[in-house]
Amino acid sequence: MNADVIGGGLAGCEAAWALAHRGFDVRLYEMKPKKRTPAHRCDGLAELVCSNSLKAARVGSAAGMLKAEMRLLGSLILEAADRTSVPAGGALAVNRQQFSDYITEKISSHPNITVVSEEITAFPEKNTVIATGPLTSDGMAAAIKEKCGDTLSFYDAAAPIVTFESINMSRAFFATRYDKGDADYINCPMNKEEYRRFYEALVTAETVPLKEFEDLTVYEGCMPVEVLAKRGAESVRYGCMKPVGLTDPNTGHRPWAAVQLRKENAEGTLYNIVGFQTNLKFPEQKRVFGLIPGLENAEFARYGVMHRNTFLNSPLLLDNRFMLKGSDNLFFAGQMTGVEGYTESAMSGIIAGISLAKRLLGEEELALPETTMCHALCRHVSTENKDFQPMGANMGMLPPLDVVIRNKQERYEAIAQRGLNDLKAALK
Repeated sequence: MNADVIGGGLAGCEAAWALAHRGFDVRLYEMKPKKRTPAHRCDGLAELVCSNSLKAARVGSAAGMLKAEMRLLGSLILEAADRTSVPAGGALAVNRQQFSDYITEKISSHPNITVVSEEITAFPEKNTVIATGPLTSDGMAAAIKEKCGDTLSFYDAAAPIVTFESINMSRAFFATRYDKGDADYINCPMNKEEYRRFYEALVTAETVPLKEFEDLTVYEGCMPVEVLAKRGAESVRYGCMKPVGLTDPNTGHRPWAAVQLRKENAEGTLYNIVGFQTNLKFPEQKRVFGLIPGLENAEFARYGVMHRNTFLNSPLLLDNRFMLKGSDNLFFAGQMTGVEGYTESAMSGIIAGISLAKRLLGEEELALPETTMCHALCRHVSTENKDFQPMGANMGMLPPLDVVIRNKQERYEAIAQRGLNDLKAALK
């Protein structure tokens, strides 16, 4: 049987590998070296563009847990990473050129895989994994838009997300403005001095330089908070930090300014800092946003980011195995689906490849226990969400343990082992 994969990045290579190892003849289409995006530098497959780190290696971390699950699922990317790793403390980092070379050789030499150096601009009809990445070529992007409707989203900036358990609720409080509706927001109040200190830190913090292909006009609707703040000392106090309609229960008065956090998931384990889309460097986000009362020890499930990123409105379009709803076995994989990060993108390629293979073979769907990080990410891209934004692996996405473990590192280790044990049992 035949299957196609479009895109030779991490997700595409994982999808092709999964299909080939299940006996399918796979055509892997990659437009390099004939054509490149502005981010491409080398001719090989699975090119790491922005960073050579695949995040934490420790299993008791979200990234480490995800990698451990991917190894159980037969990941080629992690095989390559293990073979080409370089010292990086607690992170899994690689020599980028050796990493790409290893994967290129493995894919090219596999008897069931044919690499076709060709740009695809027509939407496929069936039995295909589309993994063309966040910098999808204009031709393919147009084909996807024509097929899926006006559902391609573009954003310049996204706000940070923190875990609920790390919010200091002795300073913060639940409320909505003027007590309208349910108390859905967490509010972090500031007095005048706290606001002044925070504002000075915000406007002087270091930002991430944009690459040439990311040097894009910033729309008012997603203005980075630090850019808005530089318009004047009162700009954010009359914007995303306005205190109107709120009363601080600790003082009985309206605060000078207030930061609101909105629930990010149904379980209430993650909260989005409303209006705080940003391009600050990650350490600066931790330092500056840590000045907000209630967020002194905030744990960031996702830092704010600003970059070009094309992604699907996946909750409307994809099922929980990345298949286009109502299609004849058409799957998407990679950052276009709304997973964020190299490892997460590779994971989606594995799931899409295995799922396509199982459908063509008439087998039951791949079983992913709800305690696994893979399941959590699949659920993220397929669960209804009118404010859908990309998400990377984080512990806040997983169901809590049945027992209370107060030490965070021990708790995360237990959560990871639970998920891995459940996945091993499911794969038997």
